[in-house]
Amino acid sequence: MGEQPIFTTRAHVFQIDPSTKKNWVPASKQAVTVSYFYDVTRNSYRIISVDGAKVIINSTITPNMTFTKTSQKFGQWADSRANTVFGLGFSSEQQLTKFAEKFQEVKEAARLARDKSQEKIETSSNHSQASSTNGTDDEKASCAGPANTHLKSENDKLKIALTQSAANVKKWEIELQTLRESNARLTTALQDSAASVEQWKRQFSLCRDENDRLRNKIDELEEQCSEINREKEKNTQLKRRIEELELELQEKETELIDLRKQSEIIPQLMSECEYVSEKLEAAERDNQNLEDKVRSLKTDIEESKYRQRHLKVELKSFLEVLDGKIDDLHDFRRGLSKLGADN
Repeated sequence: MGEQPIFTTRAHVFQIDPSTKKNWVPASKQAVTVSYFYDVTRNSYRIISVDGAKVIINSTITPNMTFTKTSQKFGQWADSRANTVFGLGFSSEQQLTKFAEKFQEVKEAARLARDKSQEKIETSSNHSQASSTNGTDDEKASCAGPANTHLKSENDKLKIALTQSAANVKKWEIELQTLRESNARLTTALQDSAASVEQWKRQFSLCRDENDRLRNKIDELEEQCSEINREKEKNTQLKRRIEELELELQEKETELIDLRKQSEIIPQLMSECEYVSEKLEAAERDNQNLEDKVRSLKTDIEESKYRQRHLKVELKSFLEVLDGKIDDLHDFRRGLSKLGADN
């Protein structure tokens, strides 16, 4: 009932992973209210944040705490009592700066409150010693009385206060030692995180080189595809040439038939028979040459088709490897982005 809010903002809340002490674990699914509270009765300050009905931050600020800005929109502090490290992600750098300034202000106020408490304890201790001495002199002078009883009661209270003060000093020493150990763990975690970032950078460089190599391979395959297209055009031309040769062959066969008919119909032209025979032989030789050319062209077409199928298979295999490499690169970029966001 004695606590009052003195500063309020909104941020995403994170806590350090207790198992690894490296990664951040989100404590809230969205930005929540984070407030500074001042307890008038105890003269203490706390940072409190509630997500629905769940308290995700309940951190009492001590003079030994330090709020550290790790990026333009992210800050953290260690709480030895809660044995964890809290992290806050803000929507702007201005909000982070205001929160950090308020943290320093509250930390200074907590230090002044502690110093005043120690001064009161020391003053009470000195007053107790003086009262005890005066009480002894009064006893010697006046033996006993109501004042003596009151002084004894005051002495008992001061002794209790001194005992509590000593216990608080031990408690603060333990808290200081815990903070030192926590700072050492945080330093180790930061060093490990830096090493991890360097490793990710090296892997990213390797992936980038691999990507450049694959791009060069793609360019080579595209050049091969262009060559395939040229082969296709050449095959098309060869097909047209074959059709022309086949038509020419048909014409020659028709001419040969006509010549044979003429030789049968006009047996009296024996003198011209030799000429027709020579022409027929020449036509047959031409026909044989044309058939040889057709067979050669068909062989060229088959070889071209085989090369084309082989190039298609190789291109398909390379594209599958390329898709896998691109997927690995996307996964790697998402891991790198996540790591950057965590840091």
